[in-house]
Amino acid sequence: MEKLFGEQMPWQIATSQNTQAHDEETPPDRPKDHYFGPSKFYCVETICAPCGVVIAWDLFDKSESSTQILDFLETVYPTQEPRPTYICIDKACLSWEEWKKTTRFIVDTYHYMNHQVSDAMCQKWCNPAPLDGSAPNLVAFNTQVCCGFESILKRMTLNNFKWFLHTMLFYHTRYVVNKQN
Repeated sequence: MEKLFGEQMPWQIATSQNTQAHDEETPPDRPKDHYFGPSKFYCVETICAPCGVVIAWDLFDKSESSTQILDFLETVYPTQEPRPTYICIDKACLSWEEWKKTTRFIVDTYHYMNHQVSDAMCQKWCNPAPLDGSAPNLVAFNTQVCCGFESILKRMTLNNFKWFLHTMLFYHTRYVVNKQN
């Protein structure tokens, strides 16, 4: 099934937002006057198991490029054996070639609606809810759960932020593991 630009799929949440080019190369960084303060880091990237256990996390400064994502994944999974079967990430289309032998990259629902319809590879292999049953339906999996919390964390110093994040992820992982036992 091919999605036309602007068309809502039955599983997509209706939103009105600006279209972001998530399947295009990241533009070069603009020079800043300074690199201190709340805007130092662009995002926190986490790798979580389907059960919710946090496997790894890292801070990305200035942008979330496909190169940074691949470097992070290569650090966590240096060899092909332990790689997961699926990875859900917004820039899956740009990261495909490096990992296609071991892992299927799927774009989360929020970002998928901004991907180009003309990109057949993205439509077939990165769809979060393929109708042919070739991958799990990730529509209900909230990959954006922490996005609204960032405004509180922006006011922390870097060391306090790292400590807070590490501690919260530790407690979260411990909670998830205890809940499974």
